[in-house]
Amino acid sequence: MAITYNNLYLDIRQQFLRAGLPDPTLESRELVCCASGKSREELSRDGRLYVPDTVEQQVRRLAQRHLDGEPVAYLIGEWEFYGLPLDISESVLIPRPDTEVLVDRALACIKTLDEPRVLDLCAGSGCIGLAIAKNAPGCHAVLGELDEGALRVCRQNIRRNDLTGRVVSLQLDAREKPPTHLGEFDCIVSNPPYIPDGDIAGLDVSVRDYEPHLALKGGADGLDFYRDITRLWTAALRVGGRLLFEVGIGQADEVLRIMRSVGFGDLEITPDLNGIPRVVEGVLHKEL
Repeated sequence: MAITYNNLYLDIRQQFLRAGLPDPTLESRELVCCASGKSREELSRDGRLYVPDTVEQQVRRLAQRHLDGEPVAYLIGEWEFYGLPLDISESVLIPRPDTEVLVDRALACIKTLDEPRVLDLCAGSGCIGLAIAKNAPGCHAVLGELDEGALRVCRQNIRRNDLTGRVVSLQLDAREKPPTHLGEFDCIVSNPPYIPDGDIAGLDVSVRDYEPHLALKGGADGLDFYRDITRLWTAALRVGGRLLFEVGIGQADEVLRIMRSVGFGDLEITPDLNGIPRVVEGVLHKEL
């Protein structure tokens, strides 16, 4: 029986509501847009039109995959972060709203600087560095990432957001010393792997079975990357520059202690929109 785009969207939304999915309105709309090849505006415009059978079948297949646990961002191959459209693949974590706090803090740090240099370490999709560069017109950013698949996504997103002249991606290992040719940065930002290895098996299926474990596993206590980045990468931070981390729930105080132990000062903790301590930052007062 023929169905309109509006009714198909509402049908899928109702399925997602019954399943208790966190954002059924957004997710159902994105799946219908993807399968039909329509933008959000076109979907709204064509809401009373009937859906071709092939499109309806594709929407329902995608909806079932999502109900089985596969994230919408991987199903449609893109997601939005800080107002930027981003290509997404299963080589990278899906950008989350909590991470936008890290961008806010970084922009506040560099707003008074002329042509600041920013390094996004463990960049994944490049979402953090790209959002900073897009919103700080004089900024030049490096997206540092180890995984080849993630680097491909970084390059795609640099082009997609017209930042080729000011943002580059480089293969960098956050747990090794920075190469000397990188020079110094005014700001280093990082959302590193921070899930304790033993907690991976207990994560939600949408994370455990689909998101890359390389970008999740942070060692026995989840803090390995914070220790290594704080110890090694200050060599790439100018005196007076700022290091900013995203942290997991319950990790902020320990990350602050790690940074203090190697000489960072002016340490701050910033909560996300849910009041959870999410960003830890500090200033490098002298060469370490």
